[in-house]
Amino acid sequence: MDHATHGCVLLLDGTPDRRRGALPNPTAHAIAGSGPRGFLAAASADVVQLPAMAGPQSVLAYLQDAVRVPGPLLMWVTGHLMVPARRSTEVHLALRESTAATVRYTGLPWEWLTRTLREHDGPTLLLVDAEADAHAWPHVSAAVHDGSLAGGLAVNGVVTPTPDRPSPEAGPYTRAFLTALAVGHPTAGPTLDPALLHQLALSQAALPEGSLPLRYGATGPVLANRAAPPPAAAAQPVATAPAAATAPPAGPAGAEPLPPVPAQPLREPEDDPLPRILAAAQAGRHNEAAAMAAAWEQQTLRRHGPHSPEAALWVEVRADLARLAGDHPRAAELWMSAAANRLARGGTSDAEALAALKRAHYCWQHSGERAHRLAPALLALWEQVPDGGEAAADVRARLQEAPPTVSR
Repeated sequence: MDHATHGCVLLLDGTPDRRRGALPNPTAHAIAGSGPRGFLAAASADVVQLPAMAGPQSVLAYLQDAVRVPGPLLMWVTGHLMVPARRSTEVHLALRESTAATVRYTGLPWEWLTRTLREHDGPTLLLVDAEADAHAWPHVSAAVHDGSLAGGLAVNGVVTPTPDRPSPEAGPYTRAFLTALAVGHPTAGPTLDPALLHQLALSQAALPEGSLPLRYGATGPVLANRAAPPPAAAAQPVATAPAAATAPPAGPAGAEPLPPVPAQPLREPEDDPLPRILAAAQAGRHNEAAAMAAAWEQQTLRRHGPHSPEAALWVEVRADLARLAGDHPRAAELWMSAAANRLARGGTSDAEALAALKRAHYCWQHSGERAHRLAPALLALWEQVPDGGEAAADVRARLQEAPPTVSR
């Protein structure tokens, strides 16, 4: 990264202001409040926020100023995509005074946005978290699938259906992307690949059904990696990571307390990530902890492969993070996967396989109405283990119960 570079971050909020006193766009405010100057892989940066803009020509003038900055350019667009009600299928970004009847004149044609950004000489990234209503959806979907929405740019993001009522929270994709961006990646170097953050955000965000992910092209060094060590810092090898610092829950059917999560033999050339991950989870920052774990797991998968013991250990980390976050059904599934992996590698006498299975059973007992669905897989595991009869009987008893009914 050229530390003498000066870049620009441009935040464009395309939200119609049809009601006086309406709440501001929470997605745009989450971005603006997250220290966007620190996003950029540049020694210094201009940050320009464009909320409630009126008229496409005004927005175009800011775009033209931004593309003259020689360093990296990050354009983050949120709001509403619209298509004129009559005589046009061109996608527009809604502005303050836009309606379906007037957006042809009051909104920003999307082609203006992409055409202007293509004039930038430095690395350029367009991030999008936008909504589209039922009228615009077929046209937006077509532009996503044929690539015309990208217009030849590097683009990451998502388009979601407009909800029945506005959410008071920022969009789930933006929240997840901001978390991944704030955490960074321990081995990615001074800059981040937006495609990696995009995949992490998609895996963490609970997106509405039918959402359209956007993933086009590649860009140069735009996003700074906050987890990268200082250039002069020498990485030191680390010893085996400590066990999870959480009190182990009780085992099934009144058995002895469960052992703690096994120590993680992460002999990597970087700092041990587990204390930071667990500290974030124990402080209630569950999204941050999950993002850090996902980044390290991806690195492990690339380095050691999906069937390696190193990769299996990260399944156990994610299982305990799910438990700490209160998602016991997900924790049970992950601990069952961990137990199955250990049984396959070490056989039925493997003490750590039994420990993983006990943790799965504990989480299963706290899984509420979803326990009935998880019971067959748990029973199959207990039936493989010597002295697993008492726990297996507990599972069979649950299976004999009528499954819970779901009111509609």
